[in-house]
Amino acid sequence: MPIQTTANIWHNGQLIPWDKAQIHVMSHVIHYGSSVFEGIRCYAQPSGASVFRLQEHMQRLMDSAKIYRMPLAYTVDQLSAAVIDVIEANGIAPCYVRPIAFRGYGEIGVNPLKSPVDIYIANFPWGKYVPGNEGADVCVSSWSRLAPNTMPSLAKAGANYMNSQLIRMEAEVNGYAEGIALDVNGYLSEGSGENLFLVRNGVIYTTPLANSVLSGITRNSVIILAKQLGMEVVEQTLPRELLYIADEAFFTGTAAEVTHLRSVDRILIGDGTMGPITSALHEEFFGIVNGLKADRYNWLTPVNVKVAEPVGV
Repeated sequence: MPIQTTANIWHNGQLIPWDKAQIHVMSHVIHYGSSVFEGIRCYAQPSGASVFRLQEHMQRLMDSAKIYRMPLAYTVDQLSAAVIDVIEANGIAPCYVRPIAFRGYGEIGVNPLKSPVDIYIANFPWGKYVPGNEGADVCVSSWSRLAPNTMPSLAKAGANYMNSQLIRMEAEVNGYAEGIALDVNGYLSEGSGENLFLVRNGVIYTTPLANSVLSGITRNSVIILAKQLGMEVVEQTLPRELLYIADEAFFTGTAAEVTHLRSVDRILIGDGTMGPITSALHEEFFGIVNGLKADRYNWLTPVNVKVAEPVGV
């Protein structure tokens, strides 16, 4: 889906026109991938609109920047306020929000320390990320996730997503909606931009952070919801073949939200439909973000903007 432009982008403390948000071709980030970023959703509710887990997203941005020795001149609260400012200035909800910090135009060379750090925040309308309303057909990728102590999987860094691009492109050219990567030891890791959950005999399984997965905020939300609903959640190393005998499987992520998987490598998961556990979590998640159920975890930050479309899953 092409990005629909908006009027304003936040840049280092100021709102600037969309078309003015440009960087020099010799910026460090272009040559060496030195960026960290977030993806955040602003949802529509009957009473208005709210950003989902804003503080947690901005804290993860700060953490990613710290890992890469990239000093940010703003606090979590200031960056959170900037997200609200740009959403309200553009007057668009629901929307997707993209904060990004990167090494800009300074000194060419691998060492980034003499290149300045720029921060931009943009928002724009965006729909469903993983296609397939009846469930996504996915494959196991031939590309593995990053090995430990090579690049930090806990950092949401632009360079890491070169690996994600290989996984996603391979899946698409072979007729799948998405790919699932294995870790360096051949165990399940995650999708190109989503965390993975499996259900077997009523128990929910997900890969632990040690298996080269991003510490997903939607992942954490779903684990909280599952436990609150009395479901058993186990984080452990999972073999590839568990995909084929799982009763249910689903992705989570800011973009993917809660997306059930219909098949893996052309093998149906269960009967291919959304199973009862995935359905319950799907209903609970969308009930909260769409304002149809109580925000009992204080996950939603209200924004003053007119809702552009009816509330719905």
